Amino acid sequence: MAKQSIFGRISTLLKANINSMLDSAEDPQKMLDQLVRDFSNNIADAESAIAETIGNLRLLERDHAEDVQAATEWGNKALAASRKADELRRAGNTADADKFDNLAKIALQRQISEENEARATAPQIATQTQVVDQLKDGLNGMKQKLEQLKSKRSELMARAKTAEAQNKVVDAVKSIDVMDPTSELGRFEDKIRRQEALAAGKQELAASSLDAQFNQLEDVGELTEVEARLAALKGGQAPAAIESGQS
Repeated sequence: MAKQSIFGRISTLLKANINSMLDSAEDPQKMLDQLVRDFSNNIADAESAIAETIGNLRLLERDHAEDVQAATEWGNKALAASRKADELRRAGNTADADKFDNLAKIALQRQISEENEARATAPQIATQTQVVDQLKDGLNGMKQKLEQLKSKRSELMARAKTAEAQNKVVDAVKSIDVMDPTSELGRFEDKIRRQEALAAGKQELAASSLDAQFNQLEDVGELTEVEARLAALKGGQAPAAIESGQS
């Protein structure tokens, strides 16, 4: 029953369409992990069953060999007893000759018994040999599929890591997109622009302040001159003539 169960599990696993199972799985990674565990466990069970079956086969083969050897030995004993009987009968010793003929008959009966046992064991040996061969083939098939599963799992893991790395690169590129006002680079550029605008504003303010100060000084000078001339008029003096620069 245990061997039949092993045969059933081996047959089921070998017929399994791995690619179809992975395509329909919600989580292929978990499915692969489970399949690897199932194959590993069944391989261990199959190896144990094969070892037991091989052990039983070797016992049958040894028993068969012993039966064949015993049949040969009993045949030799029967031949020796028969020759001895013939020798004694030629010598006129009929009583002892009959005794050895009886021994030859007993040896022949034993020979026939051993041959029958050997003949009965032969089909069992053939069946067990076939079982062992089938189990070995199934075991090799499961081991090959297990290696395929491990290779597939490694491939998927590598692809997952590659995809993860690519996503990180894409995210990194997005994070430094200068057209994105929310990005760090965008905010940094905006800050620099504001600082440049502030500096320009300060420079403009400083320049306009100096001009205003000089303009105020000129206005004050002009008013002072007006006041001086007005005072001169009131004092009866004629307005000063504009200097021509001539002596």
